[in-house]
Amino acid sequence: MENIIYLTELDYKRLVDLIQAHRQGNAPAANIGKLGEELKRAKRVPSEEIPANVITMNSRVLLKDLQGGRELEITLVYPKDADINTRKISIFAPVGTAILGCKEGDVVEWPVPSGTINYKIEKVTFQPESTGNFNL
Repeated sequence: MENIIYLTELDYKRLVDLIQAHRQGNAPAANIGKLGEELKRAKRVPSEEIPANVITMNSRVLLKDLQGGRELEITLVYPKDADINTRKISIFAPVGTAILGCKEGDVVEWPVPSGTINYKIEKVTFQPESTGNFNL
C-alpha cells in the first residue's frame, strides 16, 4: 500500500488547473497521468495546517540516494520556473511527481533509463507554508 501524501488546497487547485491546461496542449501524457494519479490519492488540507515536514510546491528538499549515498538538494517548482542549473525541478519531472506530498523520512522511487532510483527524503530545508507564505 502506498503512503498517504498531503497537499495544500491551493497546490491541489493549481496542479489540477495545470494538468487541464497541458492536456489541451501537447505535453507528454505519461507524466501528466502520473501526476493526476497522485492528486487523486492525496489528502487535501488547508495551507495553514500542512505539517512543516511535508513537501509542497516551491519546497526545497534534501534527498539521499539509497544506492550510492549521494545527497541532492532540489526545489520543486511549476514547469514555468524549472531550471536544472539551479536545481529547480518541475512537478512534471518524474522525481517532482514522486516527492510531492511526501514527508521527511519517506523513501520514494522513480524509474530512470537504467532502472529505478530510490531516494530517502532527508530534510525539507524550506517550505513556503511553514514560513507563513501561503500563496507561493
